[in-house]
Amino acid sequence: MGLRRLLAWAGLWGLMAGPVWAAEMDHWRVFVADHSQATVRAIEVKSGKILATISTLGPATLHKSASGKTVFAVQSDADRVSAITSGVALDDHGDHGDLKLSQPYLLNATAKGAHPVHFVEHDGRIAIFHDGDGTAQLVSEGQFAKGKLAPQVIKTASPHHGVAVPLGGKTLVSIPHPHDPDALPIGMRLLGEKGEALADHACPDLHGEASSGRLVAIACAKGLIFVDAQKKEPRITVIPYPATLPDGKATTLRGAKSLRYFIGNYGPDAIVLIDVSAKDAFRLVKLPARRVDFIIDPEHSERIYVFTEDGSLHRIDAIKGEIVKSAKLTQAYSMDGHWRDPRPRLAVAGEEIVVSDPLAGLLRIANPETLEEARVIDVEGMPYGIVAIGGAGEVH
Repeated sequence: MGLRRLLAWAGLWGLMAGPVWAAEMDHWRVFVADHSQATVRAIEVKSGKILATISTLGPATLHKSASGKTVFAVQSDADRVSAITSGVALDDHGDHGDLKLSQPYLLNATAKGAHPVHFVEHDGRIAIFHDGDGTAQLVSEGQFAKGKLAPQVIKTASPHHGVAVPLGGKTLVSIPHPHDPDALPIGMRLLGEKGEALADHACPDLHGEASSGRLVAIACAKGLIFVDAQKKEPRITVIPYPATLPDGKATTLRGAKSLRYFIGNYGPDAIVLIDVSAKDAFRLVKLPARRVDFIIDPEHSERIYVFTEDGSLHRIDAIKGEIVKSAKLTQAYSMDGHWRDPRPRLAVAGEEIVVSDPLAGLLRIANPETLEEARVIDVEGMPYGIVAIGGAGEVH
């Protein structure tokens, strides 16, 4: 059969089979937890459309999985962690990615335990620490998707405000204060694959954990512990705060994705940039008002966004270590009062910043370059904690 006839047959077969096409799409959705109600809403960022309203048993703190396929709702007062399928799947095909969209919904599997607080995903495993009994459950995203959990349970000496971090087959878990259960942990213990204790590392007043690549940082009273999990045996380094920093400590950490560094709170009106590869590992950035929330842009890791109590959003250049842009977005939100009072939270949805404004019942969408408000999305109740999931890909 000649080439022309082959091409003709191919064209005829294509018509018989129907059109095959793909369109490039950039799709982002945010999951928003209400401050006081047991409700999580999935909202399309571009249109403002509410895709789903999901009921939980208690107000939730939200965490997104590394894959973006799942949003976890940690309900501390309801003693459980629920999982919501995000409805966003990005499949890498080398020269392009496929974007598959579906309806978000609540998965059947639920992790139950006494007052879960810290939720950590690392190396493909998830650790849920329960302050109420001092245990940690190790599970996987896949177990939630299949609807059947088979947790590995780690027990510590006593109930405490702790944390566990998966490191390949090993696990780091906090060591409670031996005399005061209400005090912060005093260190981290490295456990083997069977739960056996391998090594202890002192870390007084332990509070704060984050990952940047395979590097894990843990905040202590006088400095940070860094765990390099690239080797078979984790390499642990302690870097103390330098004398050049004022008195204080970090208690909340965030890790960058495309660059390797961390940021942390440091006093009420500053953040600290932490780069273990630099000669001066710590750089302090003073803020014009007390800090409310702060994040690192996952796609542009040199950008840090900080929201302050005067209602302003700031962009910090991580390379320069300084504020390069500021804009007023909301009414003032005083940091006086309880730490759980409703205040704005930040998320980055591609090339837009989403700021929850709980007292106004709004999500404010800001431009990352100018920080100016582009539009708002009305949300019932008090929109509080938010995570953003999405990306660009071909939709067939």
